[in-house]
Amino acid sequence: MVSTFHGLEVAKRGLFTQQAALYTTGHNISNANTPGYTRQRVNFEQTGPFPAASRNRPEIPGQMGSGVQAGSIERVRVGFLDDQFRGENSKTGYYEARSDAFGRLESLMNEPSDSGLAKTMDRFWQSLQDLSVNPQNSGARDVVVQRGQAVAGTFNYLSNTLHRMQNDIKTEVGVTTKEINSLSNQINNLNKQIAEVEPHGYVPNDLYDERDRLVDQLSGIVTIDVSYEDTPSSADPLAMGKATISLVGNNGQALDPPATLVDGTTNSVNEVTVNYPDDEMPLAESISVGDTSYDVEDFSQGKLRGLVESGGYMAGDDARGTYADMVYDLDKMATAYATAINTVQKGGESLNSMEEGSEPPNFFFVDDTLTTDEAGVVRGLAGSLDVTDAVKEDADHIAAANSELAGSGGNALDLANVLDEPAAILGEETSVSTFYESIIGTMAVEAQEAYRMESNSATLKASVNQQRQSVSAVSLDEEMTNMIKFQHAYNAAARNITVIDEMLDRIINQMGR
Repeated sequence: MVSTFHGLEVAKRGLFTQQAALYTTGHNISNANTPGYTRQRVNFEQTGPFPAASRNRPEIPGQMGSGVQAGSIERVRVGFLDDQFRGENSKTGYYEARSDAFGRLESLMNEPSDSGLAKTMDRFWQSLQDLSVNPQNSGARDVVVQRGQAVAGTFNYLSNTLHRMQNDIKTEVGVTTKEINSLSNQINNLNKQIAEVEPHGYVPNDLYDERDRLVDQLSGIVTIDVSYEDTPSSADPLAMGKATISLVGNNGQALDPPATLVDGTTNSVNEVTVNYPDDEMPLAESISVGDTSYDVEDFSQGKLRGLVESGGYMAGDDARGTYADMVYDLDKMATAYATAINTVQKGGESLNSMEEGSEPPNFFFVDDTLTTDEAGVVRGLAGSLDVTDAVKEDADHIAAANSELAGSGGNALDLANVLDEPAAILGEETSVSTFYESIIGTMAVEAQEAYRMESNSATLKASVNQQRQSVSAVSLDEEMTNMIKFQHAYNAAARNITVIDEMLDRIINQMGR
């Protein structure tokens, strides 16, 4: 026969277990608005049964229940949804950086508008048309000089502003790498704290939550793969272990050689550095993780890749990237336009050359110290283009005539037609005006694609996050329901103790009277 006091022990265990569940519910409610918090639940377990007392009982476990206990407190979280969210978060970070870069580029180019480069060149074309009608008119010549300076100034402004924007992105890349390294160090410190707790059989749920929050934040900057080290034999089965975080390449596989940010085995961190070899040319050469360097194109999506790809980077000997491509296209266009204008200018006759019998000077100044690449593009010309001092000081140097007749304006008309004449350096049958239209059109298409992908990736990220929150987030309605459930169970356990007490009182104090 079982002891009368057995009922007190069973009721007491029920009381303490429901109390633990109530405390956990209160913890959930308290952290309903805490970023990164995962709701927790108490796993109830039956305590080990034992056989009832008997003279001839067999030496085997019986079915006499001994109550309940709070086995463990578990986070309600699905790893698959975490992986999905981090993948979409990486894409969102990449396209946000790209769309922001395109937005700034579109604001700079400002096409179509009355203040863009296309309109400035149209006004220069119109001034040359007017000069062809009145080649001896000093006012018309002064207008040509001013319009030419406006064209050169617009090229200068666009090129120099693009370089400043590249430097701004370089600075932002530096801030972003510091953020990556800071997050990696924080995750590594949490790994160490978790490793100190788990061997003693505890499950540090709140440390897990903080680590997952930092990992989520890191996933928006670089594409990562998260794995967990094996826990010691003394650890609870729910223990997660230390996290190891590695970077993912553009093929969805690990980089070769592997790039480990946080090593859970050695408790070490490899810092990320974006290498810029030339301070004056803000083009990234490579990205280093620890002592190993990788090409920019080896990396998958994420904010860091989006920033570097927007500002510009070196792929072998070629400069690539949104801003770098636009800088090169402006240099290419300036080279074609200035070369063609100077060629036509020197082939005509100015008022001064008619009097002096000399060759007209160049209209546009091309700095001969600049480097000319294999394609014939003068690198940096767009940022330094200007009207020559001779033409600025004396507009009579403009070669408006194509003969020695002062009233001839045929060469001014030829100068105007340069805008629409094919230039070999720009491609077959491609003029300056059509080349500019093509680069603006290409920019618009790429910007539209970046905006569309940013919207799509943000929608997918929100959808996955909603699924994750539906599982892991705290629902106040659900917690209030649980609170009532555990409260009634607690009250019932307390009532059970009262009943057992009354039974014992009957036996001890009232029997035998």
